[in-house]
Amino acid sequence: MKPSQRIALPLALLTFGLLGFFRHVAPVSPQKSVDPGATDTEIKVGNIMAYTGRARAYASVGRAEAAYFQMLNDRGGVNGRKITFITLDNGSDSAKSLDLARQLVEEDGVLFLFSPLGTDANLAIRDYMNQRKVPQLFVESSSTAFNDPAHFPWTMGFFATYHTEAAAYAKYILQTTPDCKVAILYADDDPGREYLAGLHDGFASRASSMIVKELAYAPSAPAIESKISELKASGASVFMNMSLGAVATQSIRAAHDAGWRPLEFIPNASISVAAFLEPGGLEKSAGIISNARSKGWWQPDASIDPAVREFLDWMKKYNPQANLRDQNNVAGYERAQALVEVLRRCGDNLTRANVMQQAANLDLQLGMLRPGIRIHTTPEDYQPIKQLFLIRFDGHEWAALEP
Repeated sequence: MKPSQRIALPLALLTFGLLGFFRHVAPVSPQKSVDPGATDTEIKVGNIMAYTGRARAYASVGRAEAAYFQMLNDRGGVNGRKITFITLDNGSDSAKSLDLARQLVEEDGVLFLFSPLGTDANLAIRDYMNQRKVPQLFVESSSTAFNDPAHFPWTMGFFATYHTEAAAYAKYILQTTPDCKVAILYADDDPGREYLAGLHDGFASRASSMIVKELAYAPSAPAIESKISELKASGASVFMNMSLGAVATQSIRAAHDAGWRPLEFIPNASISVAAFLEPGGLEKSAGIISNARSKGWWQPDASIDPAVREFLDWMKKYNPQANLRDQNNVAGYERAQALVEVLRRCGDNLTRANVMQQAANLDLQLGMLRPGIRIHTTPEDYQPIKQLFLIRFDGHEWAALEP
């Protein structure tokens, strides 16, 4: 897909719930009220994705979302309306995102932006979206910056934050290997620094004695092999490999090839077997710990669960070109499900304000989320998912990490 090329899919909205600026969910108004981007037959949804460039591995999220919306359209839509999903490519260049957001809002006339990719890209458009009072909903970044309704009431995150994730790893280490030495690799950007802060906060008073080396890499020029050599030389027995995407592939491979065998952790954003682990060699990833929120779908008996079977059937019919081992497909599927729930609850009141009102008052369980993990928001809390569980890679697939 070339930059600025779009996928326009008419999509039927189910009547899901958007909850926003008030403490309690307001009843759906029986009167029809719409803002630009909504009609009696259509809802235009905008998206900014990286279909090309260094972050292109995450493009499968956007394709999965488009496929989910297509399924809904085929089933007749929601409240008689279909979703037109207009997704544009920023070429992995966050500097292009503001112009693309303006195009989607001012030229394409979308009702809101949904699941735009990347921390820097979302920060680049956040002021504009809030000034225009257009929802920037379920952004594809786990930065704590997108849970700030007091200052940015039109911007909302989705998954558990980078800080929450890193603190969970630190807690596990304190429980299992409290006397270990820890080395940390992180990106020299906002997500990387948030991971680092989460680890320090999670280790608390033990941080200064446990962390023996921490190195930042430049996302555009990571120079991973030299970083790994320094981290290995620290004598650390635990490697907090907080690298993202393709850099995770490089760092996992470099550590293994250097003969370094620490207990290794990687972020949720890097767990896709197809996108990040296979390219580096699955055997080199064996034993790595990360986290997830979704049910497993790769095991032979997984389809016993009706929700997993529904996901697999959807993949086969609507997303057949995608790699089933790519976790990004599940991420897109879950985000799209949540959005449809918001729209279903909006009913015929398809204003931007009501979209945010419904999105800010959610309490629901999605089928592919592990039991105990729910989507929950309030007008003061724009972080829909806060829970996670730890997983370990066995050289072939991810499995829940037993306590």
